[in-house]
Amino acid sequence: YLVEQYLYHMRLSDETLLEISNRFRKEMEKGLGATTHPTASVKMLPTFVRSTPDGTEHGEFLALDLGGTNFRVLRVRVTDNGLQKVEMENQIYAIPEDIMRGSGTQLFDHIAECLANFMDKLQIKDKKLPLGFTFSFPCHQTKLDESFLVSWTKGFKSSGVEGRDVVALIRKAIQRRGDFDIDIVAVVNDTVGTMMTCGYDDQNCEIGLIVGRDLNTEQPWTVGCGLWGEAFGWGAFGDDGVLNDIRTEFDREIDMGSLNPGKQLFEKMISGMYMGELVRLILVKMAKEELLFQGKISPELLTTGSFETKDVSDIEDDKDGIRKAYQVLVRLGLNPLQEDCVATHRICQIVSTRSANLCAATLAAVLRRIKENKGEDRLRSTIGVDGSVYKKHPHFAKRLHKAVRRLVPDCDIRFLRSEDGSGKGAAMVTAVAYRLADQQKAPRQNTLEPLKLSHEQLLEVKRRMKLEMERGLSKETHSIAPVKMLPTYVCATPDGTEKGDFLALDLGGTNFRVLLVRVRNGKRRGVEMHNKIYSIPQEVMHGTGEELFDHIVQCIADFLEYMGMKGVSLPLGFTFSFPCQQNSLDESILLKWTKGFKASGCEGEDVVTLLKEAIHRREEFDLDVVAVVNDTVGTMMTCGYEDPHCEVGLIVGTGSNACYMEEMRNVELVDGEEGRMCVNMEWGAFGDNGCLDDFRTEFDKAVDDLSLNPGKQKFEKMISGMYLGEIVRNILIDFTKRGLLFRGRISERLKTRGIFETKFLSQIESDCLALLQVRAILHHLGLESTCDDSIIVKEVCTVVARRAAQLCGAGMAAVVDKIRENRGLDTLKVTVGVDGTLYKLHPHFAKVMHETVKDLAPKCEVSFLESEDGSGKGAALITAVACRIREAGQR
Repeated sequence: YLVEQYLYHMRLSDETLLEISNRFRKEMEKGLGATTHPTASVKMLPTFVRSTPDGTEHGEFLALDLGGTNFRVLRVRVTDNGLQKVEMENQIYAIPEDIMRGSGTQLFDHIAECLANFMDKLQIKDKKLPLGFTFSFPCHQTKLDESFLVSWTKGFKSSGVEGRDVVALIRKAIQRRGDFDIDIVAVVNDTVGTMMTCGYDDQNCEIGLIVGRDLNTEQPWTVGCGLWGEAFGWGAFGDDGVLNDIRTEFDREIDMGSLNPGKQLFEKMISGMYMGELVRLILVKMAKEELLFQGKISPELLTTGSFETKDVSDIEDDKDGIRKAYQVLVRLGLNPLQEDCVATHRICQIVSTRSANLCAATLAAVLRRIKENKGEDRLRSTIGVDGSVYKKHPHFAKRLHKAVRRLVPDCDIRFLRSEDGSGKGAAMVTAVAYRLADQQKAPRQNTLEPLKLSHEQLLEVKRRMKLEMERGLSKETHSIAPVKMLPTYVCATPDGTEKGDFLALDLGGTNFRVLLVRVRNGKRRGVEMHNKIYSIPQEVMHGTGEELFDHIVQCIADFLEYMGMKGVSLPLGFTFSFPCQQNSLDESILLKWTKGFKASGCEGEDVVTLLKEAIHRREEFDLDVVAVVNDTVGTMMTCGYEDPHCEVGLIVGTGSNACYMEEMRNVELVDGEEGRMCVNMEWGAFGDNGCLDDFRTEFDKAVDDLSLNPGKQKFEKMISGMYLGEIVRNILIDFTKRGLLFRGRISERLKTRGIFETKFLSQIESDCLALLQVRAILHHLGLESTCDDSIIVKEVCTVVARRAAQLCGAGMAAVVDKIRENRGLDTLKVTVGVDGTLYKLHPHFAKVMHETVKDLAPKCEVSFLESEDGSGKGAALITAVACRIREAGQR
């Protein structure tokens, strides 16, 4: 009764355990989140182990197990002849202390020498076998076969290893020898090995747990219906203070006396390394308060570490526990009474039970997450377990099992003891990796290979783009050139002296804007904008041209009244983002409607004239329509106002186009040799004459065939946001039909054209920790996915987006190199103004494009400047520049 009262706070109710479980769940979420991960106490580190065994693994593998002063080399033979048989041979090698404390080169040379000795004995040096490496030290893992040592522990101090990839170090050591070769496939820790070892015997095993001298848990927790290995590093749970209310004075004393105060607080409450020490501290305090041992304390009892965790196990033995307690206490220099032995027995029970209960609380959080991720009403799962406390303590395992089942009654949980998880487990990770590679990699890579462009291929795309640009500029070949290189009659970029108030219209979709743009020069230089968005009803889009332009003028009138400027006549710039033939700055003939517009009587007509006629019909105001431009030119002008080196405009969004300042002598469609003119490339049509057919894949062709304009805008269909998602969808369908994805099951939603939106690519590639976005997107598409499926989907998105960025970069390299050659320069410094959702929102597109331009146009120093409202502000700035030039000519 005395002990019960004294240790009341160490006896945790189920209500308290559920609260701890909820806190742990929140820490898991923090560890998984990209923004919260750096400050999370539970790190949830990716292990890149993407699947557990399915029983079909087979082959011969090597394993290295390094986690202490001795290490092992193993040969593991796995057969799948229906017996799921695993045969192992191993040898233990010592690591001398001088090598543990010497250089990293000495350490890994020693490991390579021992590996060579083992292979010699088995006469397998002539084979290149796959190897799994169990490396049980704190690491930052970036790939399955790449792991950077964070810090040495366990007495190791080899120099030059911390911060470096241990797999690379062992590979170099093997290369230095030169007498054998191996394929290092995976580096794992012992917790992962435990999970994989048990996963071979029970395919429901999704969690690995070690409770020994130190502890960890490994959960390949489900994303959708797949697996993704996360190393919890859960010993640090509570380092941020979330467990302060349940930590006792004894926990705090242990922490203060440890080598790492304030760290690994959860581990110090439950692991074997500290369990005996907790009991000792309790005995000391109770003795000091004369509650035990007649108030007498021995020097041995005051010695840190004198009460071992093995003593806790022995004392809790059902048959002989009290006698064992007496023997331990006598060994510690005490003269215990019967009641002292009984009290010590009860203290051990309370300490070990708390450990089991806390372990159960965190496992409950893991299990609930798996259950929710799978969307199952009742979860059936297996936990692979290893560690001396779990295996050797007489009651720990049973208490853990009972507590887990109480805390998650809607889960059917089996606990499976691991056999040699650190050795056999590493080999099983390697075997699974080989199985997955055999099953999927070759056919998948063969399909994706044509989408991966080499440096030479990109140079060829650049060369062909330059050739098509020249054909578009030439009067002789312009009519048959797909890249039209249309004159815009914009002959200058802003110089900073522009000033005045200007109106702008921005028409390029079902909504359009009217803007008032105030441009100031001198000390107050800048641009102030006011705008209002108006919708265009579908009946107007599909009605007559007169109805459409009357509607536009009505909206202008509304805007002028809204701004208190009714009756004011201002110069106007008109952004009209449809295919046009421009005959002057203020004359543009609509070639064809796109984007769902079908207004009759407009194609073949000058849109400026149509607008002026509508203004005259209204008879309320008059406007000076100075310029009509497209959004690409507007982007260049907007950025040109900020950067005088900006002479190129680029849009990569729903569609894609580029423009740049060309020498007048090369613009053969317009008379004149002096000066420069902005050329609207309309580069989306690059390849429409077949010049890119050898770069187009079956998926590009499928997307083109089912588009609204088959055979047209082929380059745009390879690089723009409108089509990338559709390319990905077609690849996913192909993979699924061949059994490489989603277990061969295609959902009805995935069959729907346009369902895989391009924004999904950005979301998927932005998600770097737990693939949660992939899971959500695939669920939205009605797909049951494994982690392997999620990884493959991400790979497809990466390949498709990277190719788009590289092709865009090759085209841009052709543009900047042409400007440089036009001017006879050895080097060119130029800025590209860029707009478009794909460029701005995709996490990697811009970087890949920049790298491609730098690689393909090394003589050009190219900067990229994101545009702000090029389609609206840009039209006004073109108008401002035109007015400046016109006024200068009048003077």
